Amino acid sequence: QVQLVESGGGLVQAGGSLGLSCAASGRTSSIYAMGWFRQAPGKEREFVAAITWSEGRTYYADSVKGRFTITRLNAVNTVNLQMYSLESEDTAVYYCTADVDPGRFYYARPGSYGYWGQGTQVTVSS
Repeated sequence: QVQLVESGGGLVQAGGSLGLSCAASGRTSSIYAMGWFRQAPGKEREFVAAITWSEGRTYYADSVKGRFTITRLNAVNTVNLQMYSLESEDTAVYYCTADVDPGRFYYARPGSYGYWGQGTQVTVSS
């Protein structure tokens, strides 16, 4: 089992920046990749960014590419999402997620990930 706890989030004005952090615990040695998804009211959960744990390979949704940066700190089992130039369309609940099965991993598919955090709200005011 892997437990994920998000922190950060909150209210920010459009054009501003915000950082999210996700701490993993439990069987962290089994983690292959971690990522972030988000879900706005009335919309489906969508992929934001992901990073593989050993290689540090990163993936981004087109909507956030160039504005968001995902990084990992292996020593403390943490993944961060730094968000810049935030837009009202970025308003959503952001979920941290972890995948432990490289054989089924596809970065943008929610079903690839076996573990999810509780979510943290990001609100961008225009």
